[in-house]
Amino acid sequence: MLIHVFVSSAVQSPNTMGMFTVFFPHQVLIFMKSFWLCYLLLSTQYLLQTSSLSFNFDFSQPGHIQNINFLGDASFNTSNPLIELTKSNRSAGLDNSIGRASYAQPVTIWNDVTGEVATFTTTFSFRIETKNINNGNNGDGMAFFLGHYPSSIPSASAGANLALFSTGATSTGATGDNRVVAVEFDTYMNAEYMDNSNNHIGIDVNSLISKNSTDTNVPGKNLTSGLLMTCRIAYDSSKELLAADLQIGDTSYHVEASADLRQLLPSQVAIGFSGATGIAQELHRVLSWSFNSTLVRSPTPAPENGHGSRNFMSKVPWRIVGPIIGVLTVVAALFVCLRKPWTRKKPASSQERDERQEPILKDSPANVPRPFSYRELAKATNNFAAQSKLGEGGYAVVYKGQLKNPNRLVAIKNFKLVRQSATERRKAFEDEIKVIIKVRQRHLVELVGWCIDEEKDIVSLVYELVSEGSLHEHLHKGRSWLSWPSRHQIILDLGCALRYLHGECTECILHGDISASNILLDEKHGTKLADFGLARLMDHAMELKTTCNLAGTPGYIDPDFVNIGKRSRESDVYGFGIVLLETVTGRSPAAAAAAAAGDLVSPLLKWAWGIQRSSTILDAADPRLRDECTSDQQDQMERVLQVALWCAHTEPTQRPSINEAMRALESRDVAIPRLPPPGFVARPSNLVLDDMSCETSDSVISPASSRA
Repeated sequence: MLIHVFVSSAVQSPNTMGMFTVFFPHQVLIFMKSFWLCYLLLSTQYLLQTSSLSFNFDFSQPGHIQNINFLGDASFNTSNPLIELTKSNRSAGLDNSIGRASYAQPVTIWNDVTGEVATFTTTFSFRIETKNINNGNNGDGMAFFLGHYPSSIPSASAGANLALFSTGATSTGATGDNRVVAVEFDTYMNAEYMDNSNNHIGIDVNSLISKNSTDTNVPGKNLTSGLLMTCRIAYDSSKELLAADLQIGDTSYHVEASADLRQLLPSQVAIGFSGATGIAQELHRVLSWSFNSTLVRSPTPAPENGHGSRNFMSKVPWRIVGPIIGVLTVVAALFVCLRKPWTRKKPASSQERDERQEPILKDSPANVPRPFSYRELAKATNNFAAQSKLGEGGYAVVYKGQLKNPNRLVAIKNFKLVRQSATERRKAFEDEIKVIIKVRQRHLVELVGWCIDEEKDIVSLVYELVSEGSLHEHLHKGRSWLSWPSRHQIILDLGCALRYLHGECTECILHGDISASNILLDEKHGTKLADFGLARLMDHAMELKTTCNLAGTPGYIDPDFVNIGKRSRESDVYGFGIVLLETVTGRSPAAAAAAAAGDLVSPLLKWAWGIQRSSTILDAADPRLRDECTSDQQDQMERVLQVALWCAHTEPTQRPSINEAMRALESRDVAIPRLPPPGFVARPSNLVLDDMSCETSDSVISPASSRA
């Protein structure tokens, strides 16, 4: 039938001497319409299986509970309509209880034919109650999970195992049908699972040793305060990022971790909640639950019969794809062969030459941001006009541009032609893009695309434009006054970005230039870490990677790196510590005079240690900032300063990892070690350090910066 369609829609060409059939564009269009109509008729049943899944359950409403399966001690409380995940009869005892409540149908999180992975969000309200518990010792917690369908509770999974894993499974990591990805709400500290507090939210990937966790120990606003809590969990398949936001009263907590669900879980999973108690006891209650996904469960397979209906459905995609590939191949071959003799090769126009792009990386993944032609970037910047320039640094010039496709404002970073050979420029460009394409995190500047033009001898990177400039501009150029809550959030966001680079990528990524000029702020003062031009890839197994040339912003450069010429995680942590000092004190690292004198240590760091030695470190905080803060905020400020000195210690072995630093920033329960003072400690000085700042950074992807 299909062959008849395209033969009858052809016309005879006199040039073929009656031997060949030639397709003209409008007739090819007719054929393609007919072909795709047939395809749609064949594939309708298959396409229906890939619609969206969405539900919204309020368990106080009748009927919603019918969609939930219960296991173990989990039950539905009819007198106070809600889900009880563990035992709820106080008089009978609440200890050693396990339970699960899950959605009754399997949920498809990735398509085993196309490989497409779902993006989903789920929101639920819940309460953990400890009031009137007999022994007064609460635990162990609950979790939202994705795991094997149908759901089953592992043996020996009470207490710390949260009804997710069997005792001992965590040491090796769960495999097969025992695999689970979960967000835990843990109310008991277990040293064997590396818990850092008895009140935290964490992301578990086939193990109860959380990949990332956040303490939730704000007094009266924690997991065991008895308040109604709301959690929103989102998975972004394009970034392979699982993130959870927990709201307790007016206090919010955030945790996120990378997770490739296609590699971690089967295509169809059970989703739901688990809870457990041990000797410690509490109630775990879920009041409402909504879920939205881009993919839906496949229909439950019909029982196998003599006609093999189940096998037929599993093979529908290949029954469609096979004929399509065959017919399209034949049509394409005929069209090319018959059209070629009468087609003259047109000379390439200047525009076509301009838009031709060299492959940048031979092994570039398919999801690399798109290439741009030089013509597109020139048009976006009014031919790189002076008024479009945002800044200029040692090795690049940055322009503001307005793209048409996609329609967005961007920052275009042109690598300079001077002081570098063509080989060096290309290598610098490829080094940067190799790093950036591996990085996808909300606190890192997004790469939109690139351009390489051999004829014009130029290479460019195209970034998102971050609207409110750099932290340097806000602290030292009067762009705006940042309150302490804003500064504290900027610090935490920066730490999240660095934690991602150091520990959540396949390979550790060293940034190489953590400085206030590389920290960009959006309209809500959300933080974006910019400029990976100095970054180097480092395998997790390696401790150091030699760097041939000194690079970075004076005042933020690790003295140990200058001395030995090797960059490490500790180098980035040092820069992080200097930024923390700068953010709290409002003073610039002021490295110009020190660098000229051959002094490798930032004057700001020396000054802060002098304050620490002679009085209290809180005296180093900007007086204007300190005066507008509550006593709790001042305690928080003092803790940040202590962590800053820890991170920026001149002896690398005394510095924390970024994970340790973040735990200390996020929780007051984490002890900060008493540090031996560096040998350079001096008395406090009244120098106005802001006047000594060094303006030589090569970074900025913001509309109001003076540097590139």
